[in-house]
Amino acid sequence: MRCAKKLCLLCLLITLHASLTLAQEKKLRTPDVPFEPSSREVVEQMLKLANVHKGDVVYDLGCGDGRLVITAAKQFEARGVGIDIDPERIKESLENARKAGVMDRVTFRNEDLFEADIKEATVVTLFLFQSVNLKLRPKLWRELKPGTRVVSQTWNMGDWKPDKEVAVGDVPIYLWTIQAKEPSRAR
Repeated sequence: MRCAKKLCLLCLLITLHASLTLAQEKKLRTPDVPFEPSSREVVEQMLKLANVHKGDVVYDLGCGDGRLVITAAKQFEARGVGIDIDPERIKESLENARKAGVMDRVTFRNEDLFEADIKEATVVTLFLFQSVNLKLRPKLWRELKPGTRVVSQTWNMGDWKPDKEVAVGDVPIYLWTIQAKEPSRAR
C-alpha cells in the first residue's frame, strides 16, 4: 500500500513537472517578417530622428539581433526592450548585449509584438512590413502615452502622416508622435 502511494505521488510529480516545462516553452506563431538587419547608419539615424536620450525607454518590436536596443543603450544612454517572436533572435540579442556591456540597461523578450505590453515605451522602433505596421497601428494608439515617438524604417503607416521623414541613402525613415487622440484620417 505504501509503495502504491509513493508511486502515485511520483507519477503526479512527473506530470506536474512536464506540464510546467511545456507551459514555459510556449510555442509562438511564425514571424510576420523575415530577419533583415538594419545598417549601423540607419539604426543611428532612427534613434537621432526620435531624439532618443537618457531617460527614454526604447522598445524595438521585431528586434532581430538586438542592434537597435543595444545602440540606444550604449550611445544614447537609454534603456531598451527588444521584443521578437523568434527565440533564436532573442538568444542572439542577449549574447550581443553581453558583448556590448549593456545587459544592465536592456531586456529582450520572446513575445508576439501584437500581444506584448509596450505601455512603458517612450520610443517604439519598427522595421516590419507596411501591412504589419497597419495592423499594429491601433495597438500603438491604444497603449502608448501621448508624446511617445514611433519610428519606422522603410515602411510608413498608410494615411497616418509622419511628423518627419528622412532617408539614409535610399532607405526612408519615418517619425510619428502619439497624440492624445487618434490622428484624423482625413488629413
